Amino acid sequence: MFGNLFEEEEEDGFSSTSSKGRVSKMGDEPPPRRGRSNLCGIKNQGGTCYLNSLLQTLLFTPEFREELFSLVPDELGSLEDKDKPEAKVRVIPLELQRLFAHLLLVDQQSASTAGLTDSFGWNSSEVCGTNQHDVQELNRILFSALEHSLVGTSGSTFIHRLYHGTIVNSIVCKECGNVSQRQEDFLDLTVCVCGLPSLEDALWNMFVAEELFEGNNLYRCAQCDRLVTAAKSAKLRKLPPFMTMSLLRFSFDFAKCERYKETGRYSFPLTINLRPFCEQADGDDSDYSYELFSVIIHKGGCYGGHYHVYIKDVDKLGRWEPPEEDCKPKTQKKAKVEFKEVLEPKLHEDDPLSIVTTIIAQESSKSVLLDQLGQKLLDKIGSSWNKKFRKQYGPICKFLQSHNDVFMMVSNGTRVALKANPPSPATELPSPAELTSNSDPSPQGSHWFDLNDSTVTSIRESDIEKQFQGKESAYMLFYRKTQLHRPSEALNNPQYKVPSHLIQMAQEENIRLQQMREEFEATNNTLELRLHLAPSYRLENGALQPVRNKPSGSTALSFDRRKTVGDLRLAIYQMQEFWEGDMALTVAKSLPAGLHLYSTLTDDSVSLYSAGICTNTELFVWNGREVCGASVLTGAEWEPVLLTVVRPFLGDDVDKEVEEDVERLKREARGFAGGVTLGEVRDSLGEPKESLLCQEHKGGKKREEEAGEGGGSSGWRVFPPDDMQRTLKELSLKDGDALLVLEPQSFDSSIFTRNGDVVTVTTPSDCRWLQVEFRPIAKGGEGNKEEENFKKIKVPATGNMVSSFCCLSVRDAGVRLMTTLTLCPGTSPKASQLFLHFTVGAAPSAGMEMDIIVEKTSTVKECLKTMLDAVGLDGTCWHLRRLDWCEEVGEPLMDEDASLSELKISNGETLVVTEGNLPSKGFLKISIWLYWHPKNMERDFNHTENGPADGQMPAGTTHNQLPPLCNGNAAELRRVGQIEISDEATLEDLKTQVLTLPALQEVCVPTTGFMRVWQLEGRKLARILRGPQATLRKMKLTSGADLCVQTLLKEEDLGPKDVLLYVKMGIPGERSYYPSEELVWNATHDSSPRSLRTCLAARYGLSPDSLLLAKHQPDKHIWEEISNWTQQVSKKKKKKKTESLLGTPFHLKDGDTIGVKNLLIDNNRNFITLEDEQGQQRLREEAAGAGESLKKAGQTKSRKPEVALSISVGEFR
Repeated sequence: MFGNLFEEEEEDGFSSTSSKGRVSKMGDEPPPRRGRSNLCGIKNQGGTCYLNSLLQTLLFTPEFREELFSLVPDELGSLEDKDKPEAKVRVIPLELQRLFAHLLLVDQQSASTAGLTDSFGWNSSEVCGTNQHDVQELNRILFSALEHSLVGTSGSTFIHRLYHGTIVNSIVCKECGNVSQRQEDFLDLTVCVCGLPSLEDALWNMFVAEELFEGNNLYRCAQCDRLVTAAKSAKLRKLPPFMTMSLLRFSFDFAKCERYKETGRYSFPLTINLRPFCEQADGDDSDYSYELFSVIIHKGGCYGGHYHVYIKDVDKLGRWEPPEEDCKPKTQKKAKVEFKEVLEPKLHEDDPLSIVTTIIAQESSKSVLLDQLGQKLLDKIGSSWNKKFRKQYGPICKFLQSHNDVFMMVSNGTRVALKANPPSPATELPSPAELTSNSDPSPQGSHWFDLNDSTVTSIRESDIEKQFQGKESAYMLFYRKTQLHRPSEALNNPQYKVPSHLIQMAQEENIRLQQMREEFEATNNTLELRLHLAPSYRLENGALQPVRNKPSGSTALSFDRRKTVGDLRLAIYQMQEFWEGDMALTVAKSLPAGLHLYSTLTDDSVSLYSAGICTNTELFVWNGREVCGASVLTGAEWEPVLLTVVRPFLGDDVDKEVEEDVERLKREARGFAGGVTLGEVRDSLGEPKESLLCQEHKGGKKREEEAGEGGGSSGWRVFPPDDMQRTLKELSLKDGDALLVLEPQSFDSSIFTRNGDVVTVTTPSDCRWLQVEFRPIAKGGEGNKEEENFKKIKVPATGNMVSSFCCLSVRDAGVRLMTTLTLCPGTSPKASQLFLHFTVGAAPSAGMEMDIIVEKTSTVKECLKTMLDAVGLDGTCWHLRRLDWCEEVGEPLMDEDASLSELKISNGETLVVTEGNLPSKGFLKISIWLYWHPKNMERDFNHTENGPADGQMPAGTTHNQLPPLCNGNAAELRRVGQIEISDEATLEDLKTQVLTLPALQEVCVPTTGFMRVWQLEGRKLARILRGPQATLRKMKLTSGADLCVQTLLKEEDLGPKDVLLYVKMGIPGERSYYPSEELVWNATHDSSPRSLRTCLAARYGLSPDSLLLAKHQPDKHIWEEISNWTQQVSKKKKKKKTESLLGTPFHLKDGDTIGVKNLLIDNNRNFITLEDEQGQQRLREEAAGAGESLKKAGQTKSRKPEVALSISVGEFR
């Protein structure tokens, strides 16, 4: 009747991200160990929580477990032979044995039931589908399948012996006294809930109260042979050792024709005496006494829910600990005070360092999850971190980092621990269990656990009372006779009566898991370091350069990050046998200008992880003072910059027929320390003080393109005299920037003209011919020594290119004014060779590309080495990347051993030599979009003097027409590029890397706090990424995600429950709104409609009662009014559920639009606008069109058939 009654229901929460989206760091990550309870959970295969709850109940029924283990392989067969057609294998009991052994003995957080469900013959719809069946139905079917599977074995009757009882139904004739009886067996008792307060009342109605047949409902007596008055009753004749009772909570209302769940209070005792309900009542009380040991609980309604189970640990197999503070009953408060007095004799509530240290020290693992630290602090002092300490100490993550001498991050940054050693056993604080053992009302040994799929937690016996009523309430009760005593050797002994072959199987599995964990731990904690030795380097142009005549001073080293800096120093000493004197280890980085040093590792006692050393870190090994006699400046302020120094000069041999000057520019790459002044740069170049230094004009390249073929010029900005005292960092000069050096006599030429602070380089007005210089080759292939001089020829624009394989004219080849042609020495590439362009560090710019000729069969590694040799770079921290279709740096060439031909690299392709090792698989490729609002761009972005004009996009962005954003504003999203970043990087690192995109070079923000990052879903703003120190992995970002960047006018740091809303005030008397405004609503402590209304009232300076609010749903073009609604509360339920706008039905989230009406001046309570009406009309037309097409196709939505639960047993299976 109930069909899909128990569909699996997701847990409520603020985030809508499913747990299925969680991705482990490595594909072979071993399963976690058991939790603090030392009990094993069961994995949910998708909709099998009802199965998990029943299996845990059977496991913690020792008599059932031992009967199952008593079945030997000779009776059951072997699972290895189950696929053999002639083998007789009883698969279901064998899989159940194996599962129970796993749950008892294998050190794993949760076990899988895949083998068991396969033995049931279940397909994916029973396991992973939405059909979740009734646990009472499963109990009967599973026992029936076991009885059929065990036919002919010694265990064929153990289900009947343990669970089957007998009921006798009697009808007594009131006239002759004749008694008619009928006996029936039962596996479980189904008791009524509707209209009854307790289990005892339901049993009284079933077995004590009589039903009278009278009036129109008479009984025909066989002895009287006529209709007579009679009384019908039922009694328990035979009591089983285990009594199972199913509470009939789900019913059907025939008047309303709908299903419903009984959620009223329905109590049941922990111990019950069934003597009043039995036919024979002359035995001892112990023969009728039962104690509760399992409660299967259903959470949800009649159309969906979730099962978990409360179980009493009869054999004391688990480790019971007092539950958290919010689960403790009032009777434990006295013990709690005593516990706090012992643990916190000197706790200072105004000292955050003392509080956090105490919280971590009280944990048995001596560490706390970073996500739970804030809640634990709130429980400890009664106030949150943001309210009490944030203003003085900043965010809690920043506080932990600033005290890295006390705290350390472990477990990949998810937990925080103390660096100090934990207390010794002699001084160890007493456990909470010891302090509360005397005051715990639960009798000794009656420890209860909540087994919720994979999670196992301790609960108190008094917590069972919470399951008497509500949507989360008891559904099945399991009682055991109090006569059933457990032997002492069974207590705390999970191996008790487990067959030896299953014990051996579990031991082998534990060994395998231990090896997996050790290998995973070693892999996770191994750092790949690059050591640079000082004797192989020299200081040149502000950076360390390798000495060419000496062997490479770069060495790779794999080291455990859990070891200390002192261990690393000792290991390097052992590697360098001839090292003399002090040894300093300084973090270094290979830059385009060379190697630069940053911070020195001084504390030998800290671990590499605490010191901030990560994989691919470069370390410079030296004496800490000088390199080859030269002092080295360290730190970020002295980071070198590789500049392109441009000097003009005129050719010596110019043909007399040339009527115009031939301009030639000599370019040279030079590195300078970022902390030197521009004047010091001029002096190091050997230029007189009268010389001018110029920076390439930002708009010069654009004007150059506009010049076309008719002539043009390039502009350079002269640095004013005041800039000569400013450093390169202060002038924002970056790697690859060009620096033009002009002497005063350069302006005597017509090529250079100065107008104020701008120098213009003028070129010929037309490109009618080219002058080409070449050395002719003698006939026969032998060089002629007499023809050493070069020859000069003119090539007209209509002539052919100087090439043996090109037949295009100069004009057809695209040679225009200001185009630079390079004649490379040597012969042209052969058919087996490739002619490639390459650049170092960034996307190619005019004049910065270099060329090489390599064989097509060369590997990527060989090609990279050839390029590095060509530019004089050394080291292995480089890799090659291609350009994408936007002419930006694109995908890396991951396979360094593949040939260029295999990668389909063709002639003329440009490759980029990029700093750093190849990105690992843990890197994410993320597309970046810009939140573009034309009206606000002038105030949102601080452009340079030559930045884009109003309404223009930053260079490099691409425009896509997108649907309106979630807030309904006129803003647009425009793609600005793509980045690659590690999933271990923080949100702050992401923002910093986004700002390095070429399309955002004109964007200037004081700090990353002035940036807001949205995640896009379907090209719409979905959620704001929060927490500057939160990792991308924690935010569940995956490769291919789309992020949108929005600049702000003030710094922003949103909390986890801060909601960004777009608020629109209605215009009185009109069906429209004022422009929307941003509102950050703090819903941490109160997320009710009253809180939002108060926040808006403070914003507009109005009374909260005068405001009417509504949420806009742009997809449906409707407004949903927000009011202080009243939820239905049962009479016995005194506490009313807190109203929350974050939950049903509004589900407020970032980017939602809230309409506001001021009822003092606006009587129109309707929020609908003309645009909304037009949108609704479009939706109706679309729905009507879809309905017509569906009707024509003759398609109707069929109802899903209801399928009964079954277990396939088969012969001996």
